[in-house]
Amino acid sequence: MSTIRVTVWNEYLHELRSEEVARVYPEGIHGCIAGFLKNAGFDTRTATLKEPENGLTQQVLDETDVLFWWGHIAHGQVEDATVERVYRRVQDGMGLVVLHSGHASKIFARLMGTNTGDLKWRENHEKQILWCVDSAHPIAEGLTQDMIILEHEETYGEPFQIPAPDQLVFISWFSGGDVFRSGCCYHRGKSKVFYFQPGHETFPTYHNETVQRVLINAARWAAPKAGPPATTGHVPETWV
Repeated sequence: MSTIRVTVWNEYLHELRSEEVARVYPEGIHGCIAGFLKNAGFDTRTATLKEPENGLTQQVLDETDVLFWWGHIAHGQVEDATVERVYRRVQDGMGLVVLHSGHASKIFARLMGTNTGDLKWRENHEKQILWCVDSAHPIAEGLTQDMIILEHEETYGEPFQIPAPDQLVFISWFSGGDVFRSGCCYHRGKSKVFYFQPGHETFPTYHNETVQRVLINAARWAAPKAGPPATTGHVPETWV
């Protein structure tokens, strides 16, 4: 089996503007995620907002099996041409893992068919428990408990204005009482899309080994699988 090629995209703005965030992620959120994915055997690269073409040229995307997306304060700065390139590659089979506030990104909204992806939120360091509600799903493989406990996270709450997931792997409870669909799987075109909610920039969520296990599993699940080509458009009669 060939090595899965992963690109981790990040705005890379918080880390440059905030000493607090830089202390948590001195190599950037993208660097942290790419690091543990590389250690797990993936061929990893990173891309950031301020690079030419937002770091996601056609060549980069053509050489990517799974794209990770972390965005928060600069969704509107992502070029529409970049969104179109990513959208076409997802339709053609590239997997996509959308993280945390990426729910409001242009690419996630387009793939979900929503305008906003609105939800409730508050930033007050609440405890979060992610309950695994589909222990047989490949994204849950290797987890030793049916919950992931994060002592501090940004609270997201329902209603979450997204289409009903094809599979729901995690539901979260927060100590303030909110619940949230935190691990959502979708099929779009020839691809798989996974949305995973925890990952606020001021908390060391991506240093958590269980969170890392989930994202490693997500990359494997979302990677393109061998299968017959999808034929579309007008074709001559083929049945005998």
